[in-house]
Amino acid sequence: MNRLAKRGSDTLIEMVATDDDIAVLTKFKSTNPEGEDSNGPSYEVNSNAGSEIPSNSEGLSSTETTLLISDHRGTAKKFNLFLRRRLMFDKRQQSKDSVFFRDGTRRIDFVLSYIDDPKQEGEKKVERRREFESNLLKSGLDLETEDKKDSEDGRTYFVKIHAPWEVLTTYAEVLNIKMPIRENDIPPAKENPFEFMFEPFRLPKKVMNPEPDYFTAPFSKQRQELFLIEDENSFFSPSVRNRIVYYILSRCPYGTEEGKKKFGIKRLLTNGTYSAAYPLHDCQYWKKAKDQTYGNERYTLYTQWARFLRFYKEQPLDLIRRYYGERIGIYFAWLGFYTEMLFYAAVVGLICFFYGLLTMTDNMSSIEICNETIGGEIIMCPLCDVRCEYWKLNTTCESSRYSHLFDNVATLFFAIFMGIWVTLFLEFWKRRQARLEYEWDLVDFEEEQQQLQLRPEYEAKCTQKKKNPVTQEIEFERKWTLDFYGKLLLCWMAILFWIFLIIASMIAVIVYRLSVYAAFASFMESTQTLQPISSLLTPQLATSVTASCLNFVIIMILNFLYERIAIWITDMEIPRTHLEYENRLTMKMFLFQFVNYYSSCFYVAFFKGKFVGYPGAYTYMFNKWRNEECDPAGCLIELTTQLTIIMAGKQIWGNIQEAILPWIWNWWRRRKARTNSEKLYSRWEQDHDLQSFGALGLFYEYLEMVIQFGFITLFVASFPLAPLLALMNNILEIRVDSWKLTTQYRRPVAAKAHSIGVWQEILNGMAVLSVVTNAFIVAFTSDMIPRLVYYYAYSTDSSSPMSGYINNSLSVFQISDFPSNTAPMENTGAFTTCRYRDYRYPPDHEKKYLHTMQFWHILAAKMAFIIIMEHIVFVVKFFVAWMIPDVPAEVKARIKREKFLTIQILHEYELHKLKEKLCNRTDDQVEKEVIATEGKRDLAQVMG
Repeated sequence: MNRLAKRGSDTLIEMVATDDDIAVLTKFKSTNPEGEDSNGPSYEVNSNAGSEIPSNSEGLSSTETTLLISDHRGTAKKFNLFLRRRLMFDKRQQSKDSVFFRDGTRRIDFVLSYIDDPKQEGEKKVERRREFESNLLKSGLDLETEDKKDSEDGRTYFVKIHAPWEVLTTYAEVLNIKMPIRENDIPPAKENPFEFMFEPFRLPKKVMNPEPDYFTAPFSKQRQELFLIEDENSFFSPSVRNRIVYYILSRCPYGTEEGKKKFGIKRLLTNGTYSAAYPLHDCQYWKKAKDQTYGNERYTLYTQWARFLRFYKEQPLDLIRRYYGERIGIYFAWLGFYTEMLFYAAVVGLICFFYGLLTMTDNMSSIEICNETIGGEIIMCPLCDVRCEYWKLNTTCESSRYSHLFDNVATLFFAIFMGIWVTLFLEFWKRRQARLEYEWDLVDFEEEQQQLQLRPEYEAKCTQKKKNPVTQEIEFERKWTLDFYGKLLLCWMAILFWIFLIIASMIAVIVYRLSVYAAFASFMESTQTLQPISSLLTPQLATSVTASCLNFVIIMILNFLYERIAIWITDMEIPRTHLEYENRLTMKMFLFQFVNYYSSCFYVAFFKGKFVGYPGAYTYMFNKWRNEECDPAGCLIELTTQLTIIMAGKQIWGNIQEAILPWIWNWWRRRKARTNSEKLYSRWEQDHDLQSFGALGLFYEYLEMVIQFGFITLFVASFPLAPLLALMNNILEIRVDSWKLTTQYRRPVAAKAHSIGVWQEILNGMAVLSVVTNAFIVAFTSDMIPRLVYYYAYSTDSSSPMSGYINNSLSVFQISDFPSNTAPMENTGAFTTCRYRDYRYPPDHEKKYLHTMQFWHILAAKMAFIIIMEHIVFVVKFFVAWMIPDVPAEVKARIKREKFLTIQILHEYELHKLKEKLCNRTDDQVEKEVIATEGKRDLAQVMG
């Protein structure tokens, strides 16, 4: 161990040579020069003898060592040669996967890196680092710096940080971290008799349960004997250690600039003082470390969880939580549960799809459309002005057949089923979440999070303080000034601007659809090579597919831009806590993405073909482009196309962005690193070359899944296969996320979370909205209600009730009634009328081109269906939610039992300590103290 610690007026340097059992202990008496702070920076061994020393820890080398003590340079020089040889030997002997200081004892809990570049504000950054690292030393942390000469690129310094036992115990108490006091003796729940059926999906018990279950209590330095401390080095797990160190780093000051106190590693990373800050992985992911004390948890996670061939296995949630922290653990628990529930929705959706496939040949609507004597004789009015021609109905034969795959009776059943499924999913997740809260000691976490996770940025910008009326503690308070209100107004104006920009882009896509349809129609008619596939690739389909692809590209571009705007706006609002910051950012991003992703689907589902008018009196957008019409078989197939392209495209692009791009970047950095193979490529350098997961890394994962959740709930009536696509994507998503976290990203800082946060409320809102949207899709987008009205009220053939439906659903228009500016250029004169999709009186009727009574009957039936379906589904949803308790009875009993036993253990400990304390006092005094303590314990048990 090479360390110099300053205590009062004495400075102690202790150097231990373990191999030769050489110990050199030298004590120096140092004086404080006039004007020097008595709590000045601790000196430490500096190993850059040949370079200018920028700070107390800059320029340190692992190959050269010089003691910088001005009053004892002669004595320091005597140690210089010995230390240099000693450290060079240790460097050669130290494994490249070592996660310890050079002494092999102190574990590296955090690493800071920086590139010393004098050209770019060099002096200011040097001063910031000097002050920051000096304050870290004062807070009790140990620092050790690797010189840039020993780094792979020859430019990067690495500052290794270790938290001693005193620091860990102090901040464990400050952060109210729960630690084990006794092994849990509550009998486990009864095993499922069918457990053997799930054995192929199980992981080994040592992977699923890496440590025993304990009764826990908030750590206290005064009660250390109460906790199960077998080894101080392993009592706090690495994730807890890096969480404590990051808490210190985020609040450590580094000076005053422009009259304001500056602090926090986040600011230093932003202004380039440090290039990275991260905890270390415990080993390489593809092989175990030679030293088994490392834990090798990363290797276990990779082999048992992150490989795609393990897709059918359960997730080791306890190990994930232990390695990455509760926040990442709860995300994977939610994602795994969501994927499990998708399996049931996918099975039912697949059954509905097969029903449509099996009944496709019996669909009377498509039979009539494809019939040469029916569909082949019906002349349809042009779909655009002037350039489009008249066309025969049977040209849409194939699209009408495929439309039946998704527009059939099973669609109604599946829409109702999904309304109930989403309720079951949310309610059972609450139960699963409650069980995890108990197992992971997060039952009382909410108050702790609100109190402890105050954002350093809030503390820095809020100068006013006030006394909390509850805790009676002094807290920072934001000053509500006119300038601050102006910023808020600017923020919300920016949000509205971007939402209007999305709407404008959607209108642009609609204009594209209206303007290119005629071009597609004329091009396909004049191109002989497209004739063989003209029945499949219709102008409507070509327009829909290209517009959907264009819309997807616009969505991706707007997402990229708005993400940065949303973060900037949220930073300007100065949220008080980390939880408040994430909630505000979540609402902004979700609101934007909701409009961005779903606006085109809402247009096709609820607006396209609804405000068309009729031949001779069409409605126009901006008095120029004629509104789109639906296919004679309905708009549902186009909504299915739109949904499939956006949903599948988003999932494919997401996986490329999450997995392939980080892999390429890391491969390139590793390739560059191998160009200098003579130098040691250490554990901190290997992790430094990985990608940073970032504070918002998990936020984007949730956002991706919630947007997908919207696709499979809001529009699922149009595409029963959507849950199947989501299921396949999520099976891949779990392994991609686990793979990239384990292999491509630096280890994230551990953080606690007891739930999925505001995402739960967003999912609840989407679940309610999905009932409404699916009811409207079945009523207004599909042809189910018009067919049912015809079946029961207008059919004239009892043997085949649906025969004649196509002819009934098409109105007649007199060609001579076309205005001269909209009539098609070519008219053979072989026919005098054309048909169009609507319910209007014919030209020879006294109510010429007005809506028929059947139109109003169908509209009334649609509205009645919406009301009935919504009420039925909502009643079932609320009844199911009421029937299923949020917390299982077994978990409630275990929580009460654990609280009772924990209180009993704590009071027994207090009673024991009290008896020891009062052993020298009179018997009467001892008896009174003991009675009072026992009474306090009994009262606490009753209250608990």
